[in-house]
Amino acid sequence: MKRIDAATLKDWLADGAELALLDAREEGEFGTAHPFWAVPCPLSKKELRARALLPRLSARIVCMDDGRGLAETLAAWLEGIGATDVSVLDGGTAAWKAAGNVLFSGINVPSKAFGEWVEHEYGTVSVDPPQLRDWQQSGRKMIVLDSRTHEEFVRMSIPGAISVPGGELAYRIADLAPEPDTLVVVNCAGRTRSILGAESLRRAGIPNEVVALRNGTMGWELAGLRCDTGRTDRFQPGTPRSLTLALERASRFAEATGVQIIDEAALAGMQADPARTLYLLDVRDPAEFRAAHRPGSRNAPGGQLVQATDQWIGVRNARIVLLDDTGVRARMAGAWLRQMGHRDVFALAGGTMAAPVPEPPIPELAAPAPLIDVLGLLRLLDAGTPTVVVDLARSIDFREGHIPGAVWAIRSRLDAIAARLKDAAHVVLTSPDGMLARLAVAEAAGLTRGQVHVLEGGTAAWHAFGRPLVKDRTDPPDEACLDFYLRPYDRNRGIEEAMHAYLSWEIALVEEIARDGSVRFGPKVGAD
Repeated sequence: MKRIDAATLKDWLADGAELALLDAREEGEFGTAHPFWAVPCPLSKKELRARALLPRLSARIVCMDDGRGLAETLAAWLEGIGATDVSVLDGGTAAWKAAGNVLFSGINVPSKAFGEWVEHEYGTVSVDPPQLRDWQQSGRKMIVLDSRTHEEFVRMSIPGAISVPGGELAYRIADLAPEPDTLVVVNCAGRTRSILGAESLRRAGIPNEVVALRNGTMGWELAGLRCDTGRTDRFQPGTPRSLTLALERASRFAEATGVQIIDEAALAGMQADPARTLYLLDVRDPAEFRAAHRPGSRNAPGGQLVQATDQWIGVRNARIVLLDDTGVRARMAGAWLRQMGHRDVFALAGGTMAAPVPEPPIPELAAPAPLIDVLGLLRLLDAGTPTVVVDLARSIDFREGHIPGAVWAIRSRLDAIAARLKDAAHVVLTSPDGMLARLAVAEAAGLTRGQVHVLEGGTAAWHAFGRPLVKDRTDPPDEACLDFYLRPYDRNRGIEEAMHAYLSWEIALVEEIARDGSVRFGPKVGAD
């Protein structure tokens, strides 16, 4: 197995060639300390995550961890599925730090740091929550737009706001606020999507005054104000009436930042090029993508793509082709990716859509699985047969709803519950849709004398059958949630302190990237 030292990795990160730096730890562990450009690829989800992050297995790949041997395991697995240029960072994070390099905490760090850079460079105007509340009470002519996902909005929102995820803002703003004297306020949970959303509207050149809500819903609650829950107010779906204006605005921004517009022939040439990695990302709203999309594309809603780029793009210096149906959202997202430092960013002219087609199967899922349906599981439970239901969902999702009596586990750490499995007559694996459960059969079988089954359709099938789910915010406890980087709202204790710490962390990222010295954003484009 090829090993490299920290100095070599630093040289590779700066040489302009393609490179994927994959961290094999679970997300919560990754969030404690990692190099700036590292991307989480936890062993528990390697079959799903690695294939999404690595469209081209001949790309140069470096695996890393904190020195526990996880990187070696990931590297060996990648070589086993055909990766041809895999190295391991010798000594992991400790060696990286010992060589004088900076380690960053948190997740989506490049995007978060970029948001802080944008605020600093563009002078994004923000408003404190009490001031916004006073404006609302005074009847000031305004609109509050929440740039998070709609699911996040439903969980909690600023009173009076409507859900307009960040990629939709510049596309729909002329319909939402047609009169130039309407104040536009953009919010998210913290800072990044508020800043980027507000600046998307300012860079598009709308005539309205635009401000970001300082520190988002966290700032709102820290100011002693209360968020709403369960609201569903959102933008009107469909093509906006003001499409022509939106396209003109987005085109100017994209051209100024160097986004290249390509046709079908150029895309076909890129897809046929074995020497370069290509990401084909559809930046439309998820509902639009589900209804129809280009075969081979992945859904990366524009505002979420910019705020969590490493969720979709694992190879630095790869080619990125963005598409939508009208060109507005692809151009806007591309303009921000260019300023984030992505070199080869393209928007596909006239992106074609088709009825959804089945995705190519994950090879590890091709083998038959020992399935059990909901009725079969109910018979085992009703008969009192010694049966352990193991749920491999994310800890945060297990808290929100799981089969009564189910045991939560991280797939890569099933040995932690080995004592529960050893003498069970039946072990039934589940996950939200059953996919991750299917991948864990062999690992579970090595820990029990009983029969191992996979719940067909996963926990979703149990719920769809009309069976209840247990919701328990304390199970698993915060300290056990190694698979997920808990945000302040996800914690059971010290939520206010966690909010303060999170916001301070985001603000300090500008200083941290300056200390690192290897991160370059920009250049700043346009003037107010």
